[in-house]
Amino acid sequence: MLARLPLLRIFLIAFFATVAVVPATPQQAVRKPPEHGPPAPFFNAMTPEEVARYSDGGTEVEHHRDPIDELAEHRRLDRALAALAPQRKGVVDAYVVTVALDSDGEFSREAREAGRVLARRYDAAGRAIALAGPDGKGGADLPRGSPAHLGLVLARIAELMDKREDVLVLYTTSHGARIGVVYNDGDNGFGIVSPARLAALLDRLGIKRRLVIVSACFSGSFVPALADDDSAVLTASVGDRTSFGCQADSDWTFFGDALINHALRKAQPLDAAAGEAARLVSEWEAKGKLTPSLPQSFIGDRAKQWLAALDKRTPRTATAPVGIPAVTLLDRR
Repeated sequence: MLARLPLLRIFLIAFFATVAVVPATPQQAVRKPPEHGPPAPFFNAMTPEEVARYSDGGTEVEHHRDPIDELAEHRRLDRALAALAPQRKGVVDAYVVTVALDSDGEFSREAREAGRVLARRYDAAGRAIALAGPDGKGGADLPRGSPAHLGLVLARIAELMDKREDVLVLYTTSHGARIGVVYNDGDNGFGIVSPARLAALLDRLGIKRRLVIVSACFSGSFVPALADDDSAVLTASVGDRTSFGCQADSDWTFFGDALINHALRKAQPLDAAAGEAARLVSEWEAKGKLTPSLPQSFIGDRAKQWLAALDKRTPRTATAPVGIPAVTLLDRR
């Protein structure tokens, strides 16, 4: 299937759930992404309304976690948080967070490269953090992508940044459902990051200047929840449609490839990059005779000002796309 997730599985998940890195050495075994198991426990007795309420409250289900593994996980997160640099007075600093909320290796690979591209574009060296499980290709061990870890990272960034001048750049990639972005770490972790939950979290932390990019099916629902004069929001689809490109052995989703791997590598404004990405996605979907996902873009009036300040520091030289192009999935059909 080219769609991110069969619709039945999307429904079941939604119903039951509510950058400096050290390279791996040759001696290290390649960590494989965990395989997905049965649907999330506990929520099977809930109504859709209850699932929505718990999702908006940030509920996660974690089970069968090994304490030794969890200690190592905490240490990875502690190191990543400790490495974040403070803001520079008088400079519009960007803090870049990329998170793969599903443990499939494709999402990890996309989040990792997105972190590199966005950190370079927005002059965020030392102020970027990637949350992603094993990428299946020997990439460095990173903190797990989960709603809880995302909340901790955002809280730390809120302490470091000057909220009057600095900016959060948040990129999330995962499967999606109408209720929000799905968190699914193998058979161990389950949840949903709903638009209301993300908006409440950012508001609670006082992070008003934000560029939020959501690469997931049905992700257009995040636009009305997050859009205001200080914000920019880009999504892979409208709120009632799937997006495409989810394949375990791929490196990119359609939207991630178009926006991150192509458009944002160039020295062009965000609105131009969003337009280029939407055109590329449309071309690929037309080639595959797929229902258009219709990527969404919103840029507030005050957001245009801090984006202009960041764009002045964007490197003039574009970098080349990397990885397996998302459109090659069409050749496998």
